[in-house]
Amino acid sequence: MTDTGDPAVDGDGLDAAFAETVRRTGAAVGALYLLSPDEQVLCLDVLSGAPAELAEPWARVSVAAPAPVADAVREERLVWVGSQSEMARSYPRTAMALPYPLALAAAPVTGVRRWGALLLMWPATRPPYMTGREQGNILSSCRRLARLIEEAVERGRPPAGTGRPRVLPNGTDRRDAGPAMAAADFVERLPGGSCALDLAGRFTYLSSGACTLLGREAGQLLGTLPWQSLRWLDDPTYEDRYRAAVLSRAPVSFTACRPPGQWLEFHLFPDDSGISVRIVPSGAQALPAAAPRQVVSAAEPSRMGQLYQLTHLAAALTEVVGVQDVVDLIADQIMPAFGAEGLVLSTAEAGRLRIIGYRGYSPQTIERLDALPLDTGFTPAGRALDSGIPGFFSDPEEMRRIYPEAPHVSGKQAWAFLPLIISGRPVGICVLSYEHPHDFPAAERAVLTSLAGLIAQALDRARLYDTKHDLAHALQQALLPRTLPAISGLRVAARYLPATRGMDIGGDFYDLIRLGDTAAAAVIGDVQGHNVAAAALMGQVRTGVHAHATLGTPPEQVLAGTNRLLTDLGLDLFTSCLYAGIDFAGRRVTLASAGHPPPLLRLPGHAARPLDMPPGPLLGIDPDAEFPVTQIPLVPGLTLAFYTDGLIETPGVDLDDSMNQLAEELTRADDRDLDALVDTLLRTSGTAGQRTDDVALLVIQYTGP
Repeated sequence: MTDTGDPAVDGDGLDAAFAETVRRTGAAVGALYLLSPDEQVLCLDVLSGAPAELAEPWARVSVAAPAPVADAVREERLVWVGSQSEMARSYPRTAMALPYPLALAAAPVTGVRRWGALLLMWPATRPPYMTGREQGNILSSCRRLARLIEEAVERGRPPAGTGRPRVLPNGTDRRDAGPAMAAADFVERLPGGSCALDLAGRFTYLSSGACTLLGREAGQLLGTLPWQSLRWLDDPTYEDRYRAAVLSRAPVSFTACRPPGQWLEFHLFPDDSGISVRIVPSGAQALPAAAPRQVVSAAEPSRMGQLYQLTHLAAALTEVVGVQDVVDLIADQIMPAFGAEGLVLSTAEAGRLRIIGYRGYSPQTIERLDALPLDTGFTPAGRALDSGIPGFFSDPEEMRRIYPEAPHVSGKQAWAFLPLIISGRPVGICVLSYEHPHDFPAAERAVLTSLAGLIAQALDRARLYDTKHDLAHALQQALLPRTLPAISGLRVAARYLPATRGMDIGGDFYDLIRLGDTAAAAVIGDVQGHNVAAAALMGQVRTGVHAHATLGTPPEQVLAGTNRLLTDLGLDLFTSCLYAGIDFAGRRVTLASAGHPPPLLRLPGHAARPLDMPPGPLLGIDPDAEFPVTQIPLVPGLTLAFYTDGLIETPGVDLDDSMNQLAEELTRADDRDLDALVDTLLRTSGTAGQRTDDVALLVIQYTGP
């Protein structure tokens, strides 16, 4: 079975190498994902060992998603999940779409750049660990796949396709007529019935006993899906048993009732080429089975794949954070799931529909559709939002009868207008559109209507988050210096990085203060907490330090005065601070610390090291605290790096080790461009990924008088 689709690269060599990798690793299912041109989405390109329909919920995976293939690409490492329980702990969303006993590995396909990821799945019968040799073989195969992709790109083939994935056959039929007839005779002698399914679930063989028990002729069943040709098997639980057999490669059994009252036992024995099924009347002796029998009751007919997809999308919607996340999720997962080619997402604001995200439309069309009044008669959007009833239009003529101008504006051929409403309050509207006429069956309308409610909840939460996030960070940025003063004899660079999205703002700050023509001061500090209170206190600390410093106060007295201010305020938040007074005339730097990590010192011709200095107590605890000072000579080429603990705190790593590692990076870094040096320190310290704390970094270098 091969689904050609639109190959992303020259399929011959790549497909052969991919198939060889799957075979050599012993994986039951293999998948190759390639990055989209914007490198934001992983698209399933080649699949082996399972039909494309089973892979629909994860055919497109956002690089930012909490999923094994996304982690493999984003973190450039091999991800191993050895059991179903480990999957549930580490990747709950993936576990909802793959609720079967299996083991999984995902590895990055990387060469001159990131190309995608390789996904391999094994039955749960394999050991729940991976040897070093296995890891090396998989990573080596990924490098080979990357080279083949790069060679294809050099020949002018695009690195990612837009069509359905290619599905490679897992094997070929090598039997001749003689053995085939002997096997058929053997099966006919067995009690009960026997049949075979391919990996897509279609009947490929039925014995006469199976036809008798199922009540249909072989000609009526061959090439069909059991749950479509046998209505009494049209139940999501039965289809799930088939899915479990395909994905876990483990025997599965269940019992079903053929009307009016005959109970049959089904024993499924899967391998890489398909599924052998034994059917016997309930209570009769069957072939030995390794899986326990599961008795299920009737339910409303439904497609199990659609239910898993809906569950997967619902879980994804609960994890989005900001409005752009909602837009990306609808575009990357919901649109492909329903075959839509266009998206317009609008919010209801001040009596108008403001478009906040779109796909598949030109900017000119969006400009024409943006800011329409809620009571517009130009499109069905206003009526759908006012009534709360979704609108489905299968072709332009159906739309034109009520809204004659709408089809001409967008050029689309079918539309679904989904009102987003929470507790009777309109939030906005989601419009999915199609390039060709599209029927909307009742089941699809029901699923889209259900998703609209989930999208509304997610969008409402996202808007509140973005508002809070923007206000909080606007406050933070307002309290930090817009620019640092230019001081003769000093080169300076600084950065502030807020905590990773999902956290609030923090209290990290830095400053450079001009103290006349012969002195300056460098300050860095960290207020406890990640909220508005921390940011507000940070502003007070920075103001207090600045006020004391401009009076020419020595460093220890600057900290002492600021400390008394904080203790008088009676706040429960504590603050660390490091103050360095730079005396150009006296050629010295005087430093005092209030519980802050020591700066890194690099002298010309010497390795960088953490400065050995005694810290005083945190600010805001003891109003009579004293702060010891440390003096170092101010020589040309001296470099000091001040930082907050967010730069060096890593779970499971000692702080001293982190500081020494940062000092090694400063030693190796090129100081000809301090901005580039700061970027290097931030990148090599691991702050480019997930951050649980804010980071402030200030680097100063004395160039001489």
